[in-house]
Amino acid sequence: MRADRLVAALLLLQARGRVTAAALAAELEVSVATARRDLEALSAAGIPVYPQAGRGGGWQLLGGARTDLTGLTAPEARALFLLLGPASSAGPSARAALRKLVRALPGTFRAEAAAAAEAVVVDPAGWGEDVPERPEVALLTDAVVARRVVEFHYAGRGSAPGRRRAEPWGLVDKDGTWYLVAGTAGGRRTFRVDRMTGVALTGEGFARPAGLDVPGAWQEVVGEMERRRSLVTASVRAPARLVPVLRDRFGRHCTVGERPDGGGPDGDGRVALQVAAHTARSVAEQLAGFGGAVEVVGPAEVRAELAVIGAELVAVHGSSEQPSR
Repeated sequence: MRADRLVAALLLLQARGRVTAAALAAELEVSVATARRDLEALSAAGIPVYPQAGRGGGWQLLGGARTDLTGLTAPEARALFLLLGPASSAGPSARAALRKLVRALPGTFRAEAAAAAEAVVVDPAGWGEDVPERPEVALLTDAVVARRVVEFHYAGRGSAPGRRRAEPWGLVDKDGTWYLVAGTAGGRRTFRVDRMTGVALTGEGFARPAGLDVPGAWQEVVGEMERRRSLVTASVRAPARLVPVLRDRFGRHCTVGERPDGGGPDGDGRVALQVAAHTARSVAEQLAGFGGAVEVVGPAEVRAELAVIGAELVAVHGSSEQPSR
């Protein structure tokens, strides 16, 4: 788990003051490239870890060698827990480790560090969208950690655009698309960050609801979205080599089937899968690019849409001349 490595790398730097990527890789039993990426991640997060060039160089934690986390400043502690927080979704062990790290901090830092650890939830399963990075994420992260009410203009897909006011409870990074889980006068709401403009922090604070579980709340949101988006499911057969590609294309809407004898590829090297989208046409459009490599077993409406797409392609691109080989 990357969070384990980041904490181990930080504690090793605190104990030794300076370490090379190769030495860290040997300690953590990872590749040198992985160790270097972890060190760069700590540095990018605001932890005072810097590379030292030249002979006898390496990576150094400024401020001298320490044996615990109490040497971190408040901004450094916040940066560290923002970096580690998403790992808490991995399970109870990761959450317990984060709680122990919070207790290792000076008392004046603990509340903000704990808030930072809960600020961001990572959901790696995408919905097939490519959304550019949003500058509002940094401001909203500050609002979540500081527990400050935010105001913003929002153009919702199913509601009239207008100025909104909300209590930011947590952010979700869904494969590069960011969402804000927040409390409003009308109850819990989820906002897509790329539809938010003019985000501003107010001077008004708020108290998080008792027992708030942002990852759990997000799973409820995902469940509802899945029900709306996955209205048509198709059974397909594809070569085993294309299974990772289909999983990436359909995200949560792709499941690999099992054979009655225990699963695995069929005798001809093809695997049974189920893929889904909001319409038969959408399923067909996402599969058409695979040509004959992917066979749609059913339903008939998806097969019909593929036939229509094929006819459209022939009408536009077909020619009596055979391509030269």
